Amino acid sequence: MLEGWFLWFILFWVVVLVSLFAIGGFFMFRKFLKRMPKEDGKSDLDWEEHYVNQTIHLWGTNEKQLLNELVSPVPELFRDVAKQKIAGNIGKLAISENADHITLDLIVRGYIVATPKRDHKFLRKKLDELNIDITEYEDLFAL
Repeated sequence: MLEGWFLWFILFWVVVLVSLFAIGGFFMFRKFLKRMPKEDGKSDLDWEEHYVNQTIHLWGTNEKQLLNELVSPVPELFRDVAKQKIAGNIGKLAISENADHITLDLIVRGYIVATPKRDHKFLRKKLDELNIDITEYEDLFAL
């Protein structure tokens, strides 16, 4: 039988490994759910990709730089995913409004809609740093 400090060492590592597997499994399961097709046959990630591909020609250099600046507070590990989600929402708005190019208004509205409520404080701070007036977008923060 195991006794003493070695027993506690083994139990500690069992708890650590089970915890890490649970955390990793949670994030893998979330990604799996986003990849599952909906009633229309496309998943959430497929729609994001569709909107980005349909509007890629509408993006200018300044708009791309602004999007990169807006996602800069996101940890680098998740930055590409956040950028894809935000660009997908901006593309969806641009298609629904038949925009001929991506504007600051579309970027800010897409950014607000794509950002989870828990991160709105950081979103407001970032928009304030960039001197972007958010008074006309207050109704989007309530959604």
